[in-house]
Amino acid sequence: MYRRFQQQLAERVRAHLREAYDVELPNIVIEQPPKVELGEYALPLSFELAKRLRKAPRKIAEEIVAGIGPIEGFEKLEVAGAGYINARVDRGAAAAVLARGEEQPQAPVEGKILVEHTSINPNKAAHIGHLRNAILGDTFVRLLQAAKRQVDVQNYIDNTGVQVADVVVGFRELEHQTKAQVEELARREPRFDYLCWDLYARVSQWYEQDRANLQKRAEALHAIEAGGNEIAETAEIISTTVLRRHLETMDRLSIEYDFLPRESEILRLHFWDLAFQQLKEKGVLYLEADGKNKGCWVMGRPHAAGKTEEEHTEEDQKVIVRSNGTVGYVGKDIAYHLWKFGLLGRDFGYCRFFKYPNQHEVWISAVDGEKDHPHFGSVSAIYNVIDARQSEAQNTVIEALRALGYKDAAEHYTHLSYEMVALTPRCAADLGYQLAEDDWGKAYIEVSGRKGFGVKADDLIDRLIAAARKEVDARHAELSEKERRDIATQIAIGALRYFMLKFTKPSVIAFDFKEALSFEGETGPYAQYAVVRATNIFRKAGVSPDAAFAAKIDFSRYLAGAAGNEFWELWLAASKTSLVVEQCIATSEPAYAAKHAFQLAQLFNNFYHRHHILTEADEQKKSFLLATTAVLRRELIRILELMGITVPPVM
Repeated sequence: MYRRFQQQLAERVRAHLREAYDVELPNIVIEQPPKVELGEYALPLSFELAKRLRKAPRKIAEEIVAGIGPIEGFEKLEVAGAGYINARVDRGAAAAVLARGEEQPQAPVEGKILVEHTSINPNKAAHIGHLRNAILGDTFVRLLQAAKRQVDVQNYIDNTGVQVADVVVGFRELEHQTKAQVEELARREPRFDYLCWDLYARVSQWYEQDRANLQKRAEALHAIEAGGNEIAETAEIISTTVLRRHLETMDRLSIEYDFLPRESEILRLHFWDLAFQQLKEKGVLYLEADGKNKGCWVMGRPHAAGKTEEEHTEEDQKVIVRSNGTVGYVGKDIAYHLWKFGLLGRDFGYCRFFKYPNQHEVWISAVDGEKDHPHFGSVSAIYNVIDARQSEAQNTVIEALRALGYKDAAEHYTHLSYEMVALTPRCAADLGYQLAEDDWGKAYIEVSGRKGFGVKADDLIDRLIAAARKEVDARHAELSEKERRDIATQIAIGALRYFMLKFTKPSVIAFDFKEALSFEGETGPYAQYAVVRATNIFRKAGVSPDAAFAAKIDFSRYLAGAAGNEFWELWLAASKTSLVVEQCIATSEPAYAAKHAFQLAQLFNNFYHRHHILTEADEQKKSFLLATTAVLRRELIRILELMGITVPPVM
């Protein structure tokens, strides 16, 4: 409702400026007053027009208020301060619109969006840091879909990199296993990804014991990239098996993908060759003849823009192809992003790879794939959920696109950068890690996969479910085993997803079991419990939430004037869900959704404690209180669903 009325106000003001002043103002800035008693919208446009119209801002504001006439849904406009225009909606009419759930119809937006997230190296079990990436990405997908955007969800698989090579080396050199033995182990071992986790840590220690052992890594990498040999086939078995486990882990969080592009196909379909040709022809890359980068193909770094050729230094160069002819990570990423935007001139082959319980199919890249397949790539915009350590590489890809002349693609390339996930000392101790005395004074404890110090994603989910289960068993012993397990799972997943989303992306997260599962404060269970509490009101009243919306209520009686401010604050907050969705998308920051959920839960709980809804003697007021409960419940469920959080029947 809030967004709908905002659009109506902007359109009417824009038309009036055209009629009264012959001024075109495509972007009408609309702010929110700090208090509900000042109105619902504030327009600072008089300050913007003052110089153009050669009038004082307040004079312009007075003219606009006097001449604009009635606006559908609005009570009046008022001049405030030195030239602000405050707009007051007709609260009763607005509440009736919100109660009916009416939103401005949104037509599907043209152009497909690609969201790439998760992108775990397929060499070991997923860990807690991967969960932040996946939850951020999945929530952003849900937000885009709520805004009627067509979205492809991709999970990039680096199946030819160092991490996979290290596990291959571990099986061959430490376990002395053949390809056939690894294949048999992968087939019969349900936690193959856990086994690889331990082996990866061991092989890292093996390298440290004797640096000469690193030669085995180099040999494995070369063989994997070449393909057609036992080492490459072993790597394929490992990466494919671990990848399936990753998909199963993410499915526990209701996270799904459409397409899994793999680095092996980028190499074997020679994506880089086509990209290299473009980069050389358009002068984006040049062969360095001198200095430490002699023999390398390099491009200027973004911060070197504006320098003359003589002023450029080696530090201003980004090496894309090394002097030995090997292509760096960024080079392959440039090629991959040219494919994403449909600018490469070549496509993957596609094969079915995985099917979720809901029958949604995931496709994977291949050299020669199936004939009938969905179309991926050739998108109008991309969002890459990749941690902050890759910011420079991401910026280099954007600069390469721009230098190639693909300015529109560069402008529609967004890096959703985020910081790491660590553990609170208490959480690390709960997980069985031995901490030094000075560790207890730290804000967080960093994890390391290479050192084997970390939290596997499945272990974390299991621990959260077990902790939630204790509470559910104690409170609801009358329920069946399955019911209690399902409720505990919903609480645990809600706690995890909310915790990963409530912090803004640049924040380091220190995960803590107790904090995440708390029923008090800014947590998933707190928001879920508000919905359960609201649902219980309707159960006890013997009516459905929909029936509360159907009741004939004089909303103005309870919402008008100073006496209605308390209730109007609730209705106004509930009206802003669509606006919050737009804000999340515009800023690439899903944390705003979590803040909105917390605000709605807080407002409802305060309302619940102040008003005895079920025992209200005035039937008209009781109907209004039930409608208020229903609208807060509906919008809280809606925003939680966009965060991937469902609400159990009881808590």
